[in-house]
Amino acid sequence: MGASSFLSGCFTIALVPGFLQFPPILKRYGVHMRSMRKAVYGLVLLFLCLVSIPAGLSAAETGEYIAIRKEGSGKIAIVLQKPDARGKRETGWAQNLDTVIHDGLSFTGLFSILPAPLNIFDTTDPKNPVLNFGALNSVGSEIYAGGAVTRQSGAVVLDMTVYETLSARQILKKTYTGSEEQIRSIGQAFCADLVELLTGKKSVFGTRIAFVSSKTGSKELYECDFDGQNVVQMTSSRSISLTPAYSPDGRYIAWTDFTLGRPNLFIRNRADNTSVAASRNGVSIDPGWRNGSEVATTLSFEGDQEIYLVRLDGSIAQRVTRSRGIDVSPTFSPDGSRMAFVSSRNGLPQIFVQEMGSGAVKRLTFSGRYNTQPSWSPLGDKIAYTTWENSGEINIFVIKPDGTGLVKLTSRSRENESPSWSPDGDMIVFTSNRDGRKKIFVMNATGENQRPLLQMDGEQMQPSWSLFRK
Repeated sequence: MGASSFLSGCFTIALVPGFLQFPPILKRYGVHMRSMRKAVYGLVLLFLCLVSIPAGLSAAETGEYIAIRKEGSGKIAIVLQKPDARGKRETGWAQNLDTVIHDGLSFTGLFSILPAPLNIFDTTDPKNPVLNFGALNSVGSEIYAGGAVTRQSGAVVLDMTVYETLSARQILKKTYTGSEEQIRSIGQAFCADLVELLTGKKSVFGTRIAFVSSKTGSKELYECDFDGQNVVQMTSSRSISLTPAYSPDGRYIAWTDFTLGRPNLFIRNRADNTSVAASRNGVSIDPGWRNGSEVATTLSFEGDQEIYLVRLDGSIAQRVTRSRGIDVSPTFSPDGSRMAFVSSRNGLPQIFVQEMGSGAVKRLTFSGRYNTQPSWSPLGDKIAYTTWENSGEINIFVIKPDGTGLVKLTSRSRENESPSWSPDGDMIVFTSNRDGRKKIFVMNATGENQRPLLQMDGEQMQPSWSLFRK
């Protein structure tokens, strides 16, 4: 496995006597040498690591949660009872909702869904059957969830009740209403409330994942639901669109685009679909949001490739890095006070952390040939990144911001790269070619339960998990 495979999308431009060389990757992307030479002439080295290298009250309403699962203690054992229904249409709704809820909770990796015991209801009083908590406890259930589906004025009404089985205590009772076309959203709204109630964290339900796909023959941006459903094409530039990144509030998306003949940062307002380009001489690449109004990107208009903060209108707010070497791939701590990024200031690409206030910089990674594509967890406790190891494998690691706690998440599965965290910090979406072509995969933050996210034509890469719910 060669460096060009690892750096597909990492542009390396070396100035040798009387000749500016361009790597084969630019040809593969369809970038014209003449326009690229014009854009970057005089630069010694430019790299961008792109493709290779998420009527009771819920926890959100009360501010409280039930600590059923402790960190590292395994899955939550739950019995899900299909909602009761009367009538042909209501029965169909109940079946669909049961499937949505089962699939949603299974996707999170947080639950072990148990079959309901035969004697789940105590029918000593046939007119008033009650839950048999002894039977639920006998099968190892920690949580029970069940309810009923009715129709009111043509709308679907789902009433759900949740119990902690050991104490027989009701912990959630809530009604969800919507149209028949919103059954998926209704079921996932319940899943979101349940996850937040039991963990105290925002769930993946209602979030979206942006990614790059070559389905049409060009690299365009797409997005899908957190579980790979409802894929929508976002760009139709017939050029090269790369590195999508959602703003924390979900109002904007930024990406690198070659429509103007060289890589430029584009920022799109998702409300009205208007876009602006942060056009400068040279290149503008690889966005990472600091907050809802500033996005960091690498610009070369001052000669060196440094990281700048750019406003929503494309104007420059601040220069962030000042060093010899290339600085790219910014990602920020949740409070925006620190930035992790990739730099060649010490030679080969490594990950550094910079304090935004003082400007103090500390090198974070020391192992592997190349360390790239950092992604800061929304919980603030870990940074995921891609490593080209000395063995030749390309794998995903996580490390604490202080440089301790290094853990390898993928191994012996060809090339794994471009990690992006779910909003609850419990999952990571990433790119892998373990099955031959580049596809999008998901895994738990521990590296467990690695599986494909979606199936579509072409290759898919560079996923970015939104932090907001629609």
